[in-house]
Amino acid sequence: MSTNKPMPVPTSISAPFWDGLKDGRILMQQCNACEKWSFYPRRHCSHCWSDKIEFREVTGEGTLYAYTVARVPTLPELAGPEPQLMAVVELDEGVRLNTTLVGIAADDVTVGMRVKPVRAHVSDDGTVLLRFTATDVDLSEIDEVPKQPEPPQDDSDARPVRQIPLSDEAALKSLVSEEFSPWSNQLLVDQDMINQFAELSGDDYWIHTDPERARKEGPFGGTIAHGALVQILMSRLKVDLGYEITGFTNMVNYGSERLRFPSPVPAGSLIHARGRVKSVERSRRGTQLVLELNVHVVGQERPAVINDLIILYM
Repeated sequence: MSTNKPMPVPTSISAPFWDGLKDGRILMQQCNACEKWSFYPRRHCSHCWSDKIEFREVTGEGTLYAYTVARVPTLPELAGPEPQLMAVVELDEGVRLNTTLVGIAADDVTVGMRVKPVRAHVSDDGTVLLRFTATDVDLSEIDEVPKQPEPPQDDSDARPVRQIPLSDEAALKSLVSEEFSPWSNQLLVDQDMINQFAELSGDDYWIHTDPERARKEGPFGGTIAHGALVQILMSRLKVDLGYEITGFTNMVNYGSERLRFPSPVPAGSLIHARGRVKSVERSRRGTQLVLELNVHVVGQERPAVINDLIILYM
């Protein structure tokens, strides 16, 4: 999920189609000479080349011509919690559209099934894209505009937390694991947050703060969050590690053994995190625990931030 997703750029030829979607109508071109339908919008009939072609409203119903399940995002900005069901739909008028299936599980999709249109609101400026679903699914509109999730509820009393005294070295070392914790809550990193961080930090480089230029000239299809911003947002991502260390006088953030930013966080992305204890060592200063924290864009396998955080207990 991201506001960097490629969006349609209406032209003088295609504008009626996009405006129709905003108004709740599906408009396709039909030739007045041969009466056949065409898509995508063009100046001439794709069958007889006549220029006597007009937009007319259609129901949008049809059949599924082909589909594929994209379990790995085709672009970083298309990442989401579920795989993409990319499809080609053949309308009853005979034209075929590239689209996405929604409201239906991948296992329930079959070539030739009847489908109907779903209007997807994808931007605050009113842009609507055309999705499809099975005709027996009760769905006609969906809201895909990224929104800030509700803050996590404090349910710590409902979860057992392992209490480990700082003096119990064997128990501390038993925390070291290759397995990561469950995912944290999710957080929306939108353009407003990025702009506020740019003002605070002084890093107002255009790849972060100028959506129009970043869309045209940048390598990511739009603006991206500062790596440092994503790193500090860890404090708002509640990672349930399942333990609590007790019996210490002070606990300090001693720095990082490793800090990497392997992949971008496009503006409008949802992020979440998970962690694991990487090592525990005693020294004259105290007990040093290295906690590997990984921040991901939701749906992305590759982390956006890898931070091996050193926590010193004294």
